Parts: sequence; C-alpha cells; structure tokens
Amino acid sequence: MISVIIERNEYLDEIILEKKEDLHHLLHVFRLEIGDKVRAVDGDYEYICEIQKIIENKVHLQILEKREDAFSLSVDIDAAICLIKNDKMDFCIQKLTELGIRSIIPTVAKRCVVKLKEKKEKWNTIVKETMKQCQGVKPTQIQEVTDLKKLPLEDYDLILLPYECEEEHSLKYVLQNRVEKPRKVLYVIGPEGGFEKEEIQYLASKRAEVVSLGKRILRAETAAIVVGGILVHEFG
Repeated sequence: MISVIIERNEYLDEIILEKKEDLHHLLHVFRLEIGDKVRAVDGDYEYICEIQKIIENKVHLQILEKREDAFSLSVDIDAAICLIKNDKMDFCIQKLTELGIRSIIPTVAKRCVVKLKEKKEKWNTIVKETMKQCQGVKPTQIQEVTDLKKLPLEDYDLILLPYECEEEHSLKYVLQNRVEKPRKVLYVIGPEGGFEKEEIQYLASKRAEVVSLGKRILRAETAAIVVGGILVHEFG
C-alpha cells in the first residue's frame, strides 16, 4: 500500500492532500484513482484510507481505520555520526531511517575533513522518502550539527563508543552484561580518520562504554549501520 506523510491529523474522517510531491507520487507515478487505498502516517498514528475524490489539485482521503503505532522501537536509539562524505552520510541517514533509529545527530570531531555542503532540508527529504517505503510511523529526526563535546550525553542511560583500538570489551559483552534495560541509548561513530585519543578519553569520562566491533576495521558508514542494526535487534 502506498504511504504518504502528513502533518498531525486533526480531522475525524478525512485527510486532504495538497502538496505537489504527494499528488505527483500518487496520481502520476503510481496512477492511483478514486477507490484505491492509501496509507497515511502523522508521526503518532497510521491511517488506512481510500481515495474519495480528486478535485482542483487536491486528493481527498476518507479514513477507514486509525491504528496505533506498531512499528516504532520500545527503546529510544539515537546515533551521533561524525560528518563523513556527503553520499555516505546520505546513505547512513537512509539506512538508519529504515531501521527505526529515533534521531541522528551530525557531529563534528577534530579529524572531520568534510565541509558541510548538504543542507538539513536534503537529509529530511531522504528521511521522508525512506519513510514511504519502510512502513514507519515516526520519522527519524535529523538534529542540528553538533560539536562532539556538546552532545547531550547526560540525557542517555547507555552510551556506546565503538573504537578500533579497544581489545577488552566487545559490543556483545557490554549488551549482555547490562543489569537493566535502558530507556535511551546513544551510540557515537567517529569520522573517517578516527577519533583522537583525547576525544575517546573525554567520552569515556562521560560514561561512554568503549567497545570493539571485532577484529576488522569498518568504514564509518558501515559501523553506523551495523551498530544500529544490532541495537534494534537487541532492544526492538
């Protein structure tokens, strides 16, 4: 079923679509007609709808059923990803949205060599387009670009820091030895040049669990997606 993303729905039985991209998506790409079913999500609920009428560049959807969000995770998982090349950052955002990561914080560390060319609006567009395909209800939030030392670390019950030089504790070990299930998890992925030792020490002093992802060295975008997938499996 084709999905559209709408603002918070205030209507009891009807949704009216007016945005050009939604109309193009429904009427010209998928060639839907009156009577066809459409799925709408507003960040809180999903609505199973039927196209009731198409008038003056507006599509009127009749709400057939309102459903609770059954697709979001039971634990809030956020990813602080140090800025990487634009196409790789786009790829991360797409895949983490598919996984259901709650929030992505583009982060600046000392070894970041990327100059920020992409705008937040483009990343939000990637999230929106991905949401149409992955059946999510709550879109992944793209936060403002943040310096590593200004991350809101105090907001999290569990902070994970994958680091290629860590040899003692694996991610698996840390997750298996947790006493209580966390409510909010943050994982921090370093830049393509890696973290400086001082940055690792800083994060560790703020309760970050430094972990290994195995013997192989992963690219930043690979690590971001792998850790996200493991956490979704663990806490989803």
